[in-house]
Amino acid sequence: MANDVKVKRIPIVLDKERHLVFDLNAFCELEEKFGSTSAAFEVLQDGSMKGIRTMLWAGLVHEDESLTEKEVGKLVSFSNIQVLADKITEAMSEGMPEAKN
Repeated sequence: MANDVKVKRIPIVLDKERHLVFDLNAFCELEEKFGSTSAAFEVLQDGSMKGIRTMLWAGLVHEDESLTEKEVGKLVSFSNIQVLADKITEAMSEGMPEAKN
């Protein structure tokens, strides 16, 4: 049943505690911005600052639909960007379907 689906929320602390969620809506946002989810993963692996900001926004927008990418960018500094990139990777992995044997 659809009600049984639970997407794991990954807590992160920015201006306050927030939660990264990569559900279908977040992946659709990434496809719209990058053309495909594969391209989004590549941007993250390449360490693109703009890409990290966009992916962080896509994972947070479920909590506040008025949140903009520039507002998200104001919450990130060079001191926390690597931790955030790791959290984005964790959250995206949690949002992906499990591979079947």
